[in-house]
Amino acid sequence: MTKIPNSNLEYAQTAQLKNIDEIASSIGIDKSHLKYYGNYIAKVSLNLLKELEGNTKQKKQGKLILVTAMTPTSAGEGKSTTSVGLAESFARLGKKAIVCLREPSLGPVFGIKGGATGGGCAQVLPMEEINLHFTGDIHAVTAAHNLLAAMLDNHLYHGNRLKIDTGKIVWKRALDMNDRALRNILIENKKINKNSKTYSCLTGFEITAASEAMAVLALSKDLADLKNRLGKIIVAYTKNNKPITANMLKAEGAMAVLLKDALMPNLVQTYENTPAVVHCGPFGNIAPGCSSVVATKLALKLADIVITEAGFATELGGEKFFDIKCRAGDLKPDAVVIVATVKALKIHGLENLGKHIENIEKFKLPVVVAINRFKEDSNSELKKIMDYCAAKNIDAIVSESWYKCGFGNIGVDRILLKLISNTSKFNYLYNPNSPIKKKIEIIAKELYGAKLVRYTKQANAAIKIAERNGYSKLPICMAKTQLSLSDNPKLRGAPKNFTLTVTNAKIAAGAGFIVAYCGSIMTMPGLPEKPAAEKITLNKKGEIEGLF
Repeated sequence: MTKIPNSNLEYAQTAQLKNIDEIASSIGIDKSHLKYYGNYIAKVSLNLLKELEGNTKQKKQGKLILVTAMTPTSAGEGKSTTSVGLAESFARLGKKAIVCLREPSLGPVFGIKGGATGGGCAQVLPMEEINLHFTGDIHAVTAAHNLLAAMLDNHLYHGNRLKIDTGKIVWKRALDMNDRALRNILIENKKINKNSKTYSCLTGFEITAASEAMAVLALSKDLADLKNRLGKIIVAYTKNNKPITANMLKAEGAMAVLLKDALMPNLVQTYENTPAVVHCGPFGNIAPGCSSVVATKLALKLADIVITEAGFATELGGEKFFDIKCRAGDLKPDAVVIVATVKALKIHGLENLGKHIENIEKFKLPVVVAINRFKEDSNSELKKIMDYCAAKNIDAIVSESWYKCGFGNIGVDRILLKLISNTSKFNYLYNPNSPIKKKIEIIAKELYGAKLVRYTKQANAAIKIAERNGYSKLPICMAKTQLSLSDNPKLRGAPKNFTLTVTNAKIAAGAGFIVAYCGSIMTMPGLPEKPAAEKITLNKKGEIEGLF
């Protein structure tokens, strides 16, 4: 009798993977467009997307489905697992489907959340490589980020020709690891000759997923756009609050060289050999929290149906997917899946799910609720959710992707096929030409349920600097807790009439948005008391054990 796997790693190690050539061929990619990383991973040349977009006879454009969620628990609700399971389900129906996911960060892998490749038999493979070094994309972002930091410090050391105010340096270092000791550090360059200058500066590290360079990579359309965006990154200000950018330091060319291959999407496969593209991994709080524009656009040219996910819930990753990524990539999604769990509903209640349904409807998109089922969930609990949604004329179907792979979404897939058969009526939430505060308040009131928005002195000052320097027409990237619809992680359910406080703002000119901070957002996480790394090891055969 065959043993049934009981962990993600066991499923991954028993999977029957196909050679990546075969996966590529199934969606029309010739091997001449592949750069191989072993037998099961390949990067896809950007020339293929250019050819497909330039081919006037190639009118093909797949349907785009976003997977988001209700307000999550600290462990998340299974968006990746649901996304992968849906792709497998559509493939079983004879549809050419591709799932597009973000790349995992080593911080969570060795920290508390684990990997980000889905789960059970609804995961992307090979999971060990994807969760660890993969194709080196995140390492390349780390190198590009730190090169810019080194060139900034070098400029200061050799005389500070640009008259940078060393008290207004905003570019930190980056590391793809949870390391709280590096959050705040003091650096000092000592004078060694008459032409050099001594200075000290308080700075620190952020995890690579939080780097603006990662967001730039995710939102760039091609290499030229990548280089242009990198050059716009603001690293510091003068005493008069004039921005100093990467191109003023002549750093964007070398940064683009480091990121040249990283911009190429990564092709892998699911447990059931459905094609998957795993590319880029921007933070879901202070960045869009979505996979790359080039990955999505390429998939849409190759598949009938593309499933992608956005970090956290509808008011965070979902809103950023629509108002930032879709603007950057000229994308029009066709339908949305909201993932709900009994666990999350016990914390936040059904009214929270209702608010997230309402949020998606503001973008004029059809929605279905996928209830990610856990073994301990009772039928009565599941029925209560389905009845609640039915009263709102929304379909809610149980999803069991972890255990049943493509069979786990029977019902969800059929409903989605009906929803995406219509022409998309998608629209954005706000006009980017509106004033900065107007855009913030639309998001806060429409999607969060806030009555008022309050701005600290620091936030007001930062917004004025953005306006004076010509950045007021950029979209907004709201940075707040994912554990509540509000900016208070302890405020559960679907709160109303609360005051949202904007504590600060930052211009991410290269990525092309303004970050509005609500509360304290940590860009360098720390390890928990018992990190996942303690259980990860190699056995006597050299095989990995303990990986999530």
